[in-house]
Amino acid sequence: MTMPNSIKHPRRAMTILALVLLPVGAVSAMTTANQPDRVQLCEIKATPGAGMVRLDALVHADKHVGGTYTFHVEKVGDGGSSTINQSGDFEAVEGHAAILGSVSLDSKGAKYKATLDVVVGDESFSCAKQIGGN
Repeated sequence: MTMPNSIKHPRRAMTILALVLLPVGAVSAMTTANQPDRVQLCEIKATPGAGMVRLDALVHADKHVGGTYTFHVEKVGDGGSSTINQSGDFEAVEGHAAILGSVSLDSKGAKYKATLDVVVGDESFSCAKQIGGN
């Protein structure tokens, strides 16, 4: 009769071990899921109006952060070409879009390419927008 008891005992031990490990795995997954998302979203917003286009370099933060940015705009059109560079430090507040830089350009017949590079700590983010001429 010792054989049936020895077979039942390992099964109970495995069941108990599984019940103990399951919550540990669940807690580990919840901890990872609840960590703040470090992704900072950059955006180049184009707003047309009265033959012009305004480009706003924006950063959307999930918490209060600071860093540096470089906003680079190249324009080619009937009136020639131009390059505009803006850069500096910034701070962004949680839940609000921070405007890092703005450029207004003549949109008639112009093509432009804008690039925004953002560095927060050891992470960098980049976004670009390109619009063809009319």
